[in-house]
Amino acid sequence: MIRHAICTFLWMIITTISTVVMAQEDSLQQILPKEQTHIKDTSSIHRGRLITAISVGAGLYVGSMAYLQYVWYKDEERVPFHYYRDLKGYNQVDKFGHIYGAYLQSYIGVKALLWAGVPRKKAVIYGGSLGFFMQLPIEIWDGMYEGWGFSWSDVGANALGSALVIGQELAFKEQIVKYKFTFSPSPYARQANGYLGTGFSQLLNDYNGHTYWLSAGIHRLVPNKNIPKWINFAVGYSAGGMFGEFENRIAYRNVSIPDTQRYRQYLFSLDIDFTKIPTNNRTLKTIFSSMFMLKLPLPAIEFNTKGQVKLHPLYY
Repeated sequence: MIRHAICTFLWMIITTISTVVMAQEDSLQQILPKEQTHIKDTSSIHRGRLITAISVGAGLYVGSMAYLQYVWYKDEERVPFHYYRDLKGYNQVDKFGHIYGAYLQSYIGVKALLWAGVPRKKAVIYGGSLGFFMQLPIEIWDGMYEGWGFSWSDVGANALGSALVIGQELAFKEQIVKYKFTFSPSPYARQANGYLGTGFSQLLNDYNGHTYWLSAGIHRLVPNKNIPKWINFAVGYSAGGMFGEFENRIAYRNVSIPDTQRYRQYLFSLDIDFTKIPTNNRTLKTIFSSMFMLKLPLPAIEFNTKGQVKLHPLYY
Protein backbone atom coordinates (compact mmCIF):
# COMPACT_ATOMS: atom_id res chain seq x y z
CA MET A 1 0.00 0.00 0.00
CA ILE A 2 2.79 2.41 0.94
CA ARG A 3 4.67 1.56 -2.25
CA HIS A 4 1.65 2.52 -4.34
CA ALA A 5 1.30 5.81 -2.47
CA ILE A 6 4.96 6.62 -3.12
CA CYS A 7 4.54 5.87 -6.84
CA THR A 8 1.43 8.06 -6.99
CA PHE A 9 3.21 10.95 -5.26
CA LEU A 10 6.19 10.70 -7.63
CA TRP A 11 3.83 10.69 -10.59
CA MET A 12 2.15 13.84 -9.24
CA ILE A 13 5.55 15.54 -9.41
CA ILE A 14 6.35 14.12 -12.86
CA THR A 15 2.91 15.07 -14.17
CA THR A 16 3.27 18.63 -12.91
CA ILE A 17 6.72 19.07 -14.46
CA SER A 18 5.66 17.51 -17.76
CA THR A 19 2.52 19.63 -17.97
CA VAL A 20 4.51 22.79 -17.25
CA VAL A 21 7.04 21.96 -19.99
CA MET A 22 4.33 21.24 -22.57
CA ALA A 23 2.36 24.32 -21.61
CA GLN A 24 5.43 26.52 -21.90
CA GLU A 25 6.22 25.32 -25.43
CA ASP A 26 2.61 25.66 -26.56
CA SER A 27 2.43 29.16 -25.10
CA LEU A 28 5.65 30.07 -26.86
CA GLN A 29 4.17 29.02 -30.19
CA GLN A 30 1.19 31.28 -29.58
CA ILE A 31 3.12 34.45 -28.76
CA LEU A 32 6.02 34.29 -31.25
CA PRO A 33 5.78 34.92 -35.00
CA LYS A 34 4.94 31.76 -36.93
CA GLU A 35 8.18 31.79 -38.89
CA GLN A 36 10.14 31.54 -35.61
CA THR A 37 8.36 28.48 -34.25
CA HIS A 38 7.48 24.97 -35.25
CA ILE A 39 3.81 25.07 -36.17
CA LYS A 40 1.95 22.13 -34.65
CA ASP A 41 0.36 20.14 -37.43
CA THR A 42 -1.99 17.52 -35.98
CA SER A 43 -1.56 15.42 -39.13
CA SER A 44 2.21 15.08 -38.73
CA ILE A 45 4.31 13.78 -35.87
CA HIS A 46 6.94 15.95 -34.25
CA ARG A 47 9.78 13.41 -34.08
CA GLY A 48 11.83 15.18 -31.44
CA ARG A 49 8.89 15.43 -29.07
CA LEU A 50 7.82 11.85 -29.73
CA ILE A 51 11.31 10.56 -28.97
CA THR A 52 11.29 12.59 -25.75
CA ALA A 53 7.88 11.25 -24.70
CA ILE A 54 8.80 7.62 -25.44
CA SER A 55 12.21 7.94 -23.77
CA VAL A 56 10.73 9.37 -20.59
CA GLY A 57 8.04 6.68 -20.48
CA ALA A 58 10.52 3.88 -21.12
CA GLY A 59 12.93 5.29 -18.54
CA LEU A 60 10.20 5.40 -15.90
CA TYR A 61 9.16 1.84 -16.70
CA VAL A 62 12.69 0.45 -16.50
CA GLY A 63 13.41 2.50 -13.40
CA SER A 64 10.29 1.28 -11.62
CA MET A 65 11.09 -2.35 -12.46
CA ALA A 66 14.64 -1.94 -11.17
CA TYR A 67 13.35 -0.31 -8.00
CA LEU A 68 11.00 -3.22 -7.37
CA GLN A 69 13.62 -5.89 -7.94
CA TYR A 70 16.62 -4.34 -6.23
CA VAL A 71 15.08 -2.20 -3.50
CA TRP A 72 11.47 -2.93 -2.59
CA TYR A 73 11.56 -6.74 -2.77
CA LYS A 74 15.25 -7.09 -1.92
CA ASP A 75 14.71 -8.68 1.48
CA GLU A 76 11.34 -10.32 0.75
CA GLU A 77 10.98 -14.09 0.36
CA ARG A 78 10.15 -15.29 -3.15
CA VAL A 79 7.13 -17.62 -3.15
CA PRO A 80 4.88 -19.28 -5.76
CA PHE A 81 2.50 -16.88 -7.49
CA HIS A 82 -0.52 -16.25 -5.27
CA TYR A 83 -3.49 -13.93 -4.89
CA TYR A 84 -4.52 -11.41 -2.26
CA ARG A 85 -8.10 -10.31 -1.64
CA ASP A 86 -7.96 -6.75 -0.38
CA LEU A 87 -11.07 -5.15 -1.87
CA LYS A 88 -12.40 -4.35 1.61
CA GLY A 89 -9.09 -2.93 2.83
CA TYR A 90 -9.08 0.62 4.18
CA ASN A 91 -12.77 1.00 3.25
CA GLN A 92 -11.70 1.09 -0.42
CA VAL A 93 -9.68 4.31 0.00
CA ASP A 94 -6.66 2.43 -1.32
CA LYS A 95 -8.62 1.50 -4.45
CA PHE A 96 -9.52 5.13 -5.04
CA GLY A 97 -5.79 5.80 -4.78
CA HIS A 98 -5.05 3.19 -7.45
CA ILE A 99 -7.60 4.83 -9.73
CA TYR A 100 -5.95 8.20 -9.11
CA GLY A 101 -2.44 6.92 -9.88
CA ALA A 102 -3.54 5.30 -13.14
CA TYR A 103 -5.57 8.38 -14.05
CA LEU A 104 -2.52 10.64 -13.62
CA GLN A 105 -0.29 8.39 -15.70
CA SER A 106 -2.87 8.00 -18.47
CA TYR A 107 -3.64 11.71 -18.51
CA ILE A 108 -0.02 12.70 -18.99
CA GLY A 109 0.38 9.86 -21.53
CA VAL A 110 -2.40 11.28 -23.71
CA LYS A 111 -1.16 14.86 -23.36
CA ALA A 112 2.41 13.85 -24.17
CA LEU A 113 1.45 12.05 -27.38
CA LEU A 114 -0.84 14.88 -28.50
CA TRP A 115 2.02 17.27 -27.75
CA ALA A 116 4.20 15.10 -30.02
CA GLY A 117 1.67 15.40 -32.86
CA VAL A 118 0.34 11.82 -32.72
CA PRO A 119 -3.18 11.61 -34.23
CA ARG A 120 -5.78 12.04 -31.51
CA LYS A 121 -7.33 8.57 -31.56
CA LYS A 122 -3.96 6.83 -31.39
CA ALA A 123 -2.75 9.24 -28.72
CA VAL A 124 -5.81 8.51 -26.61
CA ILE A 125 -5.61 4.72 -26.98
CA TYR A 126 -1.86 4.36 -26.52
CA GLY A 127 -1.29 7.20 -24.08
CA GLY A 128 -4.47 6.50 -22.14
CA SER A 129 -3.39 2.89 -21.57
CA LEU A 130 -0.15 4.00 -19.92
CA GLY A 131 -1.56 4.04 -16.39
CA PHE A 132 -2.84 0.48 -16.58
CA PHE A 133 0.33 -0.97 -18.10
CA MET A 134 2.63 0.95 -15.77
CA GLN A 135 0.75 -0.43 -12.75
CA LEU A 136 0.26 -4.02 -13.97
CA PRO A 137 3.89 -5.20 -13.45
CA ILE A 138 3.70 -4.02 -9.83
CA GLU A 139 0.66 -6.22 -9.24
CA ILE A 140 2.41 -9.20 -10.86
CA TRP A 141 5.51 -8.70 -8.71
CA ASP A 142 3.27 -8.61 -5.63
CA GLY A 143 1.97 -12.04 -6.52
CA MET A 144 5.44 -13.56 -6.28
CA TYR A 145 6.51 -12.36 -2.83
CA GLU A 146 5.60 -13.27 0.73
CA GLY A 147 3.43 -10.73 2.50
CA TRP A 148 1.93 -9.45 -0.72
CA GLY A 149 -0.19 -11.01 -3.44
CA PHE A 150 -1.72 -10.37 -6.84
CA SER A 151 -4.88 -8.32 -6.32
CA TRP A 152 -7.61 -8.39 -8.96
CA SER A 153 -9.29 -5.42 -7.27
CA ASP A 154 -6.09 -3.39 -7.68
CA VAL A 155 -5.95 -4.34 -11.35
CA GLY A 156 -9.59 -3.37 -11.76
CA ALA A 157 -8.98 0.00 -10.09
CA ASN A 158 -5.98 0.66 -12.33
CA ALA A 159 -8.07 -0.19 -15.38
CA LEU A 160 -10.82 2.15 -14.21
CA GLY A 161 -8.35 5.02 -13.87
CA SER A 162 -7.15 4.58 -17.44
CA ALA A 163 -10.70 4.04 -18.73
CA LEU A 164 -11.78 7.32 -17.15
CA VAL A 165 -9.22 9.15 -19.28
CA ILE A 166 -9.75 7.17 -22.48
CA GLY A 167 -13.55 7.22 -22.35
CA GLN A 168 -13.79 10.97 -21.89
CA GLU A 169 -11.19 11.76 -24.52
CA LEU A 170 -12.93 9.59 -27.09
CA ALA A 171 -16.41 10.88 -26.24
CA PHE A 172 -15.73 14.56 -25.52
CA LYS A 173 -12.11 15.21 -26.59
CA GLU A 174 -11.43 16.51 -23.07
CA GLN A 175 -11.75 15.56 -19.42
CA ILE A 176 -15.13 17.02 -18.53
CA VAL A 177 -14.98 15.17 -15.20
CA LYS A 178 -11.57 15.48 -13.56
CA TYR A 179 -10.36 13.10 -10.87
CA LYS A 180 -8.66 14.97 -8.02
CA PHE A 181 -6.97 14.39 -4.69
CA THR A 182 -6.63 16.27 -1.41
CA PHE A 183 -4.85 15.38 1.80
CA SER A 184 -5.11 16.71 5.32
CA PRO A 185 -3.35 15.09 8.30
CA SER A 186 -6.05 13.28 10.28
CA PRO A 187 -6.35 13.49 14.07
CA TYR A 188 -6.03 9.69 14.24
CA ALA A 189 -2.29 9.81 13.49
CA ARG A 190 -1.67 11.48 16.87
CA GLN A 191 -3.36 8.53 18.59
CA ALA A 192 -1.46 5.81 16.72
CA ASN A 193 2.06 6.19 18.21
CA GLY A 194 3.63 6.43 14.74
CA TYR A 195 1.65 3.62 13.11
CA LEU A 196 0.05 6.08 10.66
CA GLY A 197 3.32 7.91 10.04
CA THR A 198 4.68 11.28 11.08
CA GLY A 199 5.61 14.30 9.00
CA PHE A 200 5.83 13.49 5.30
CA SER A 201 5.34 9.75 5.88
CA GLN A 202 1.84 10.50 7.15
CA LEU A 203 0.84 11.33 3.59
CA LEU A 204 1.81 7.78 2.62
CA ASN A 205 0.46 5.90 5.64
CA ASP A 206 -2.58 7.80 6.87
CA TYR A 207 -5.43 6.83 4.57
CA ASN A 208 -7.78 8.68 6.92
CA GLY A 209 -6.44 11.92 5.46
CA HIS A 210 -7.02 10.99 1.79
CA THR A 211 -9.99 12.36 -0.13
CA TYR A 212 -10.66 11.61 -3.80
CA TRP A 213 -12.94 13.82 -5.88
CA LEU A 214 -14.85 13.83 -9.14
CA SER A 215 -15.07 17.43 -10.29
CA ALA A 216 -17.17 18.74 -13.20
CA GLY A 217 -18.21 22.17 -14.47
CA ILE A 218 -21.49 23.47 -13.06
CA HIS A 219 -22.31 24.91 -16.49
CA ARG A 220 -22.66 21.31 -17.70
CA LEU A 221 -25.18 20.55 -14.97
CA VAL A 222 -27.15 23.81 -15.00
CA PRO A 223 -28.26 25.32 -18.35
CA ASN A 224 -27.17 28.86 -17.55
CA LYS A 225 -24.73 30.62 -19.88
CA ASN A 226 -23.78 33.12 -17.18
CA ILE A 227 -22.03 30.49 -15.06
CA PRO A 228 -18.25 30.63 -15.68
CA LYS A 229 -16.84 27.41 -17.12
CA TRP A 230 -14.17 27.27 -14.44
CA ILE A 231 -16.60 26.90 -11.50
CA ASN A 232 -17.03 23.21 -10.67
CA PHE A 233 -19.13 21.00 -8.45
CA ALA A 234 -17.21 18.20 -6.73
CA VAL A 235 -18.22 14.93 -5.08
CA GLY A 236 -15.66 13.39 -2.74
CA TYR A 237 -15.04 10.12 -0.90
CA SER A 238 -12.96 9.52 2.21
CA ALA A 239 -12.95 7.38 5.34
CA GLY A 240 -11.97 7.74 8.97
CA GLY A 241 -11.21 5.83 12.16
CA MET A 242 -8.87 3.40 10.39
CA PHE A 243 -5.89 1.97 12.30
CA GLY A 244 -5.39 -1.03 10.05
CA GLU A 245 -6.23 -2.44 6.64
CA PHE A 246 -9.23 -4.62 7.49
CA GLU A 247 -9.70 -4.06 11.22
CA ASN A 248 -8.17 -1.72 13.75
CA ARG A 249 -5.09 -2.54 15.78
CA ILE A 250 -5.39 -2.29 19.54
CA ALA A 251 -1.73 -1.38 20.12
CA TYR A 252 1.48 -0.40 18.34
CA ARG A 253 4.98 -0.52 19.82
CA ASN A 254 3.51 -1.51 23.19
CA VAL A 255 1.28 1.56 23.27
CA SER A 256 -2.51 1.16 23.20
CA ILE A 257 -4.53 2.59 20.30
CA PRO A 258 -8.02 3.89 21.17
CA ASP A 259 -10.97 1.76 20.11
CA THR A 260 -12.40 3.81 17.23
CA GLN A 261 -15.32 3.24 14.87
CA ARG A 262 -14.39 2.93 11.20
CA TYR A 263 -16.65 4.95 8.93
CA ARG A 264 -17.06 6.34 5.41
CA GLN A 265 -17.41 9.98 4.37
CA TYR A 266 -19.29 11.39 1.38
CA LEU A 267 -18.57 15.02 0.59
CA PHE A 268 -20.05 17.72 -1.62
CA SER A 269 -18.17 20.88 -2.41
CA LEU A 270 -17.37 23.53 -4.98
CA ASP A 271 -14.13 23.52 -6.94
CA ILE A 272 -12.19 25.52 -9.50
CA ASP A 273 -11.00 24.12 -12.82
CA PHE A 274 -7.91 26.24 -13.38
CA THR A 275 -7.47 24.89 -16.91
CA LYS A 276 -10.73 26.64 -17.87
CA ILE A 277 -9.78 30.09 -16.59
CA PRO A 278 -9.20 32.31 -19.64
CA THR A 279 -5.91 34.19 -19.61
CA ASN A 280 -3.39 35.54 -22.11
CA ASN A 281 -0.62 35.57 -19.53
CA ARG A 282 1.90 32.88 -20.41
CA THR A 283 3.04 32.31 -16.83
CA LEU A 284 -0.50 31.98 -15.49
CA LYS A 285 -1.46 29.66 -18.33
CA THR A 286 1.48 27.41 -17.48
CA ILE A 287 0.62 27.38 -13.77
CA PHE A 288 -3.06 26.71 -14.40
CA SER A 289 -2.29 23.82 -16.78
CA SER A 290 -0.26 22.06 -14.07
CA MET A 291 -3.05 22.28 -11.46
CA PHE A 292 -5.60 20.03 -13.15
CA MET A 293 -5.31 17.20 -10.59
CA LEU A 294 -5.59 19.17 -7.32
CA LYS A 295 -8.83 20.33 -5.73
CA LEU A 296 -8.90 23.78 -4.18
CA PRO A 297 -9.75 23.81 -0.44
CA LEU A 298 -13.30 25.17 -0.17
CA PRO A 299 -16.36 24.72 2.09
CA ALA A 300 -17.88 21.23 2.00
CA ILE A 301 -20.82 19.27 3.38
CA GLU A 302 -20.06 15.82 4.79
CA PHE A 303 -22.43 12.90 5.22
CA ASN A 304 -20.91 9.88 6.98
CA THR A 305 -21.91 6.37 7.99
CA LYS A 306 -21.96 7.37 11.67
CA GLY A 307 -25.17 9.21 10.83
CA GLN A 308 -23.59 12.64 11.05
CA VAL A 309 -23.93 15.66 8.80
CA LYS A 310 -21.07 18.16 9.07
CA LEU A 311 -20.39 21.52 7.49
CA HIS A 312 -16.69 22.18 6.93
CA PRO A 313 -15.85 25.89 6.46
CA LEU A 314 -12.72 24.79 4.61
CA TYR A 315 -12.10 21.18 3.57
CA TYR A 316 -8.90 19.82 2.01
